[in-house]
Amino acid sequence: MRSCLLISGLLSLVAVWIAPLPQLGQHTFWAHMTMHMGVVAVAAPLLAFGIAGSRFDPVRHTPTLFAPIPASIIELIAVWAWHAPALHHAARHTTPGLITEQATFLLTGLMMWLSAFGGDSAYAGSRRAAGVIGLLLTSMHMTLLGALLALAPRPLFYHAHHHSAFTPLDDQHLGGAIMLLVGGISYLAGGLWLTQSLVQRTSLNAGEEP
Repeated sequence: MRSCLLISGLLSLVAVWIAPLPQLGQHTFWAHMTMHMGVVAVAAPLLAFGIAGSRFDPVRHTPTLFAPIPASIIELIAVWAWHAPALHHAARHTTPGLITEQATFLLTGLMMWLSAFGGDSAYAGSRRAAGVIGLLLTSMHMTLLGALLALAPRPLFYHAHHHSAFTPLDDQHLGGAIMLLVGGISYLAGGLWLTQSLVQRTSLNAGEEP
């Protein structure tokens, strides 16, 4: 199962980073947003699930660096910063900017998912509880940013729209909808999954008490 998750995560990165999405992302906002969501909401959780609990799990070795709530704040800062017009333009139109942006998304995404699902089982209860909060906070801020992009009355970013079937505003609205649905739902599902596991764990512990 771990191997399947890791391979699926790596294949997701290949699908996102190999043509045509990087080329389309230079001219269309929705393609760039698809890359973003493919990294943080698909590849990162798959890779994290494959690593969590194994000997390669960094949370087991340095748990203090993977606190779920601080990890969610770090990801919030990274996501919103890369959607500021100047940084977004650099990521869309320069190779170093794109590499830096995508690496930031992958690292912060892995940190968030590993902080929630990784670590030793002896400390799983408290970490999972904090992980629920971290994942739900991330879902909320991605939903908010997606809604702002999807509902904005004017384009927030300038870029050429060669061979695009959408107007700049429609393109931005579609990209916002992708973030709203994929990003918000992925992190919300992760938080709900952890909540269910915590409830089951509590019920089992209660049943074992004399």
